[in-house]
Amino acid sequence: MTPHSSSQNPTLLEVALPVPLRRCFDYLLPPGQDASALQPGVLVRVPFGNRELVGVLIKIKTESTQDLGKMRSALAIIDTRPALDSELLELCLWAADYYQCAPGEALQAALPVLLRQGEPAHLAGEPVFKLTTEGKGLPEGALKRSPKQAALLAALQTHQQLTRTDLDLLGIARSTAKNLIDKGLVRIDEIAPNQASQPHNLLREKPLNLSDEQVAAFAQIDYSSFTAYLLDGATGSGKTEIYLQAIEQTLRQGKQALVLVPEIGLTPQTLERFQRRFNLPIVALHSGLNDRERLEAWLRARDGIARIIIGTRSALFTPLKEPGILIIDEEHDASFKQQDGFRYSARDLAAVRAHRLGIPLILGSATPSLETLHNAQQGRYRHLHLKARAGNAKPPEIQLLDIRGEILHEGFAQASIDAIGDALGKGNQVLVFLNRRGYAPTLECHDCGWLANCNHCDARMTVHQNPRHLHCHHCDHQRGIPKRCPSCNSSKIHPIGQGTERSEVVLQQLFPAHKVIRVDRDSTRNKNGMQKLLVDVHSGEPCILVGTQMLAKGHHFADVTLVVIIDADAGLFSTDFRGAERMGQLLLQVAGRAGREQKRGRVIMQSNHTDHPLVQTLVKQGYHALADLILQERHITQLPPYRHLALIRAESQYAQAAMDFLTQARQLAEQLQAPHPALQYLGPLPAMMEKRGDRFRYQLQINSAQRKPLQQLLSQLAIQLEAVSQAKRVRWSIDVDPQEMG
Repeated sequence: MTPHSSSQNPTLLEVALPVPLRRCFDYLLPPGQDASALQPGVLVRVPFGNRELVGVLIKIKTESTQDLGKMRSALAIIDTRPALDSELLELCLWAADYYQCAPGEALQAALPVLLRQGEPAHLAGEPVFKLTTEGKGLPEGALKRSPKQAALLAALQTHQQLTRTDLDLLGIARSTAKNLIDKGLVRIDEIAPNQASQPHNLLREKPLNLSDEQVAAFAQIDYSSFTAYLLDGATGSGKTEIYLQAIEQTLRQGKQALVLVPEIGLTPQTLERFQRRFNLPIVALHSGLNDRERLEAWLRARDGIARIIIGTRSALFTPLKEPGILIIDEEHDASFKQQDGFRYSARDLAAVRAHRLGIPLILGSATPSLETLHNAQQGRYRHLHLKARAGNAKPPEIQLLDIRGEILHEGFAQASIDAIGDALGKGNQVLVFLNRRGYAPTLECHDCGWLANCNHCDARMTVHQNPRHLHCHHCDHQRGIPKRCPSCNSSKIHPIGQGTERSEVVLQQLFPAHKVIRVDRDSTRNKNGMQKLLVDVHSGEPCILVGTQMLAKGHHFADVTLVVIIDADAGLFSTDFRGAERMGQLLLQVAGRAGREQKRGRVIMQSNHTDHPLVQTLVKQGYHALADLILQERHITQLPPYRHLALIRAESQYAQAAMDFLTQARQLAEQLQAPHPALQYLGPLPAMMEKRGDRFRYQLQINSAQRKPLQQLLSQLAIQLEAVSQAKRVRWSIDVDPQEMG
């Protein structure tokens, strides 16, 4: 008799499926399957409607609220080894509960794509390159006309075998190896992953000497238990060196390190620096990898082969065989918060995971988020300060340039142009920052005032010159640039405002003898686009970098001595209460790219509001004075971190449908928790951009003095909202601890 044929106590599988329903589903055990071999976390293929889905086993049980007569059998157990161990499974289920997400969707976010598609979680052998008999017998100097092939041949004569990682470290392209394979001089063998030899020397290069400040901060880190540390260090103060030496201590204990960075563009740079320091397997996890590469890296971390894991937001869910330390670099960055689907914060979840694992968490930033600063002030995090730049580097001189009444040359004041020319003339590099892509923010008719608005959003179309078109950066709608005004037929239409493309053109005209390198989402779209663009910068040749906030995040430009910020006022008058905080962080992160080594740096901030209190505080007293000022305002206005927020968002092709849904959501909430002194409601109100992509967007804000009553309300409300009839006519979501209020 099969286990599920008994009507008394059939063996049932509770499975979380990738569907937007906040519950799990029960299935009968597949025929012939031994239940005793199953553990929570294994992947299960099941029928769901007329589809087949891959879900995660939550538990095995013998009772169900569902009708056993109508219950279907699971189709197959994909792999008896859990894809998610108990630690990760519990973390994901806790996060699904906290962020009010369907459990199956949260668990899917933790799995590589190939596992979601039902592939077993088996690590393939590692390919290694070896010399063939013919290759071993090749006389010295035989490949002198092909220096790259000769270099690989010499390396293989020194080392019996080289992995793909070894080739990367030696700067040898895979195509070079392929050429030698085609010539019959090199062959590829496969070794079991755990056969990769462990090095005798942990380090490839000697650690740098720490300053007194760095020594004091480093000495406070306890590797034996959980403590969250805010490593609060000025740009260029040597935070990365503390990361590296803390990781070294972790590795010497036989444990692994997980490092999160905010942007994919930073991953190769961080990986390269870590590979220069450590003689152990390191893997990267980010969206730039293909599905196979990502799965291989994930499995190498799970099996303990990779000792250091570097990745972006989702790498937080990487399984670790021997976890030892968790590091979040640039912890203030908004990209650590997922903005759709499973809306988790990798920074906040990192604290939960480190606490559960009993390992230290280091949160590093030159401009910490106000939430993290508040936690440090309250004693929940240990505050480590680095006020001085590493080595002999001095902080840059910041100059506010009042441009009111100035005649600007395509957005540039004459003083800025002169300063750029002076820096280039001295053989240095310049960074020009403008946080707007494209050629110009929009197109305008001089005769009637028509503006190029998006037909699908409450937004203007951005003018792009290469290729020439109008582009909405909110819904991705694109159309050609008209020759005449669609409203009055005038030919006097012209771009207004400044974008990175326009700045690039202007700077190339002003300084034709020097290379101008534009760095934004358009110029770095292709794989390895950022690294290719920055080759010239790292060569040290005088040049001008012009770009968006992509340039502000953690890059080390040794020869940049001047930073020019075109529009320092962006964010001052934002309707988002985080606007001033983000402005201060962005401006100081950009300013921190100047003068990072021996050369003194200078920063010019062009502003129409040089006398604004926030601007004055930032420039004269620094970020922490600005942060204290904003925290005082937040305390008075009772905004985060002093109260806890959640947004219920709804969008529909019909504004009234979104309004009706949120009106009912508020009524239900007030019935569930009425009256509750800790809870307050605002809305429903239109989002900052009411219409986007032909859908009207509204939101209901709920805030609470304590986290617990807010969570209790949301847990009950989410289930009730799924059953509301209007829910079928809108897209809706719950965003806990939102970072974007738009």
